[in-house]
Amino acid sequence: MPHTATTSADPAASAPRASSTRLIHHPYVPPAEFEAPQPAVHKASTVFFPNVAAMRERQWMDKSAYTYGLHGTPTTFTLEERIATLEGGLQCLLAPSGLAALALVNLGLLKTGDEVLLPDNAYGPGKDLAAGELRQFGITHQVYDPMKPADLADRVTPRTRLVWLEAAGSVTLEFPDLLAQARLCRELGVLSALDNTWGAGLAFNPFNLDGRGLAVDISVQALTKYPSGGGDVLMGSVVTRDAALHRKLKLCHMRLGLGVGGNDAEAVLRALPTLPLRYAAADRSARRLAEWAARQAPFAQVLHPALPASPGHAHWQAVCGAADAAGQGAAASLFSVVIDEKFSREQVDAFCDALRLFRIGYSWGGPFSLVMPYELQTMRHDWPAHLARGTLVRFAIGLEDTADLQGDLQHAMQQTLA
Repeated sequence: MPHTATTSADPAASAPRASSTRLIHHPYVPPAEFEAPQPAVHKASTVFFPNVAAMRERQWMDKSAYTYGLHGTPTTFTLEERIATLEGGLQCLLAPSGLAALALVNLGLLKTGDEVLLPDNAYGPGKDLAAGELRQFGITHQVYDPMKPADLADRVTPRTRLVWLEAAGSVTLEFPDLLAQARLCRELGVLSALDNTWGAGLAFNPFNLDGRGLAVDISVQALTKYPSGGGDVLMGSVVTRDAALHRKLKLCHMRLGLGVGGNDAEAVLRALPTLPLRYAAADRSARRLAEWAARQAPFAQVLHPALPASPGHAHWQAVCGAADAAGQGAAASLFSVVIDEKFSREQVDAFCDALRLFRIGYSWGGPFSLVMPYELQTMRHDWPAHLARGTLVRFAIGLEDTADLQGDLQHAMQQTLA
C-alpha cells in the first residue's frame, strides 16, 4: 500500500496554502526500507534538524550525525569509509582533486618556519605548490634523490616536519627503497606522507609495507585515476590511522571549506567494485607492451618497475611482490620510454601525433590509453645517472585490446622513428 503521511494536529497545517508552499512543504515521506546495489546519492547544503536540542547536540566530526552538507552526507561518509578500508587505514578525508589532497596535508601540518622534503621525481604540481604558496607562507622545502635514502637522511634538519614519498615516480617510474625511507622517517620522528595514486591501495598496503607493521603516516590518492576509472571525476583522498593526526587534518579540511559533490562521490562508489579487475587488466597489458618496447631499437630505455632493468626493480619486488600471494607483484598501468637522443623533438612529437588509439592527454586510470611527451630537464634538478639520454614519453594503458595497442605503437614508430 502507498505510504500516507500522518495528518498534523496543528490546525494551521490544514489551512489553505499556496501551491508553492504546498510543493515545498509536502507531507509525503517515502518509506525508509529501500536497499539496492548502489548507495543512495545524498546532495545537500542545508541539513534539517527536528528541533533546536538536536541541532545543539549533533556532532559531525565522528560521523555520528549530519549538520551541514560540507561536513558530510551518507554518500560521502560511505565513500570515505570504503577508501579507508581499501588503503588499510582507519580514517579518510575527501578533497576536490588529488592536488587538493596534497595541499590539505601540507597546509594542515606545516607552519611558518617549517620545512618539507619532496622526492625529485614527485608529481610536478606538488613541487610547484611547495615552491609557490608554501614558500609565500614561510615554509621552505628541499628536494631529495628518491633513489638514495642516504640523501634523504642528509637533508632532514631540525625544521623538517614532513617528508613526501612517491612510489613509483609519476613520470620516470623509478621505484624507491620505500622500506628504507619509511624506517628513516620513523627513526627520525618526522611525519611521512605517501602519494599512493600509482598503487591505488592494491599494489601494497601503505600502513603495513613489510608485513610487520612498517607504515607511513599518511596515504594520499588522486581518486581521479583508478578508483574513478572513467576519466570524468576529479577527487582526492587523505587516509590515516592515527586519530589525533586525522583530527588535525579534518579541522583544516573544515576551515578550508573542502568538499566533493554527491554525484562525483556516487561515480567513484559505483566504480570501486571493479577497481581490482580494471587495475589487474591494465597492469597485464602494460607489462606486455613494456616488454615489447624494450626490444625496439628507437627506445633507449624502458621504465616500468616490473622490468628487471628498470631503476628500483628490486625495491618494487620487495614491497609489491611481498604483498602478492603469488609473489608476482602489481605494477599499475604506466610505463615510460626514453626515445634515443638521435631523434629530434619534432620526430618524437610526430610519433605521438601518429598514434591513433593512444590519445594525447594527462592523467591515467581510465578506459582510454594515453600518451604524453615530457621535457625531463624541466622536471628534475639534475638528469639522473640511471636514465638514458633522450626524450621521455609516458604511456598510460587503458582497457583496449593489447594487440591493437601494440599495432598502433608499431605503426607510429615505423612512420616516424624508422
